[in-house]
Amino acid sequence: MTPELMQAGARIREEARRRAAAIEQSGGRETSYSRVVVPGEVDVTHGAILYLDDITVSFDGFKALNALSLSISAGELRCIIGPNGAGKTTMMDVITGKTRPDVGKAYFGSTIDLLRLHEDEIASIGIGRKFQKPTVFEHLSVFENLELALKADRGVRSSMFFRLSGEQLDRIGSMLTLIHLKDSAQRTAGLLSHGQKQWLEIGMLLMQDPKLLLLDEPVAGMTDEETERTAELFLSLEGNHSLVVVEHDMKFISELTQNGKNGKKVTVLHEGSVLARAC
Repeated sequence: MTPELMQAGARIREEARRRAAAIEQSGGRETSYSRVVVPGEVDVTHGAILYLDDITVSFDGFKALNALSLSISAGELRCIIGPNGAGKTTMMDVITGKTRPDVGKAYFGSTIDLLRLHEDEIASIGIGRKFQKPTVFEHLSVFENLELALKADRGVRSSMFFRLSGEQLDRIGSMLTLIHLKDSAQRTAGLLSHGQKQWLEIGMLLMQDPKLLLLDEPVAGMTDEETERTAELFLSLEGNHSLVVVEHDMKFISELTQNGKNGKKVTVLHEGSVLARAC
């Protein structure tokens, strides 16, 4: 074999190796010729930030999710409604890695396979979840809760010498204004009302710069005024973040879908499947 043929063969093998590595990093899908896939980066060039396909979850023969398929666009505010037992919480459990489906696919963007990741890995790539009951550090101040939620190196040495920068102080100040708690910054979190604790937890999630927010019954237990302010908050986040809101309060759903710049979609779940969609 001539040196020229040997060099050509080596180039072909190297190209094949690079192509195989790219496919593996992209979750088994071939990369686009027009865009290089960066590991860990959310690729929304095709519009969808979340894609569920034929997800089925069974518990002792009962199908909590039954061939569920759902797509959420980047920057979209999607409302999910349905009766108890419709599969809303199980759907969130699958997205966040708490529950593994029997079959189906779940992608964050077009390249990140959520079913290959653990809960902590899913949280670190930009998916935040708020549960029904607010979880805050009740013995710390509102400000300190937001400070702890900052996206920063939390190693022992880094934590010992950590000091807030001017930019971080401004970010916390802006968040306090956004979640309507600027006047309560130094108040102990345990003394807040139920609705204010909900806002604080949402603020803590936002400090992590999530690309997708999953919000499970965020206005449960709130007063009418707090519910209205929460709707205003979610509408202000639309576009910069993608939001999936699961809620039983139809008045709140109506406030979300009838206000804002873009038409909102409502997905109805029943017995683990999509029953209907509406704009």
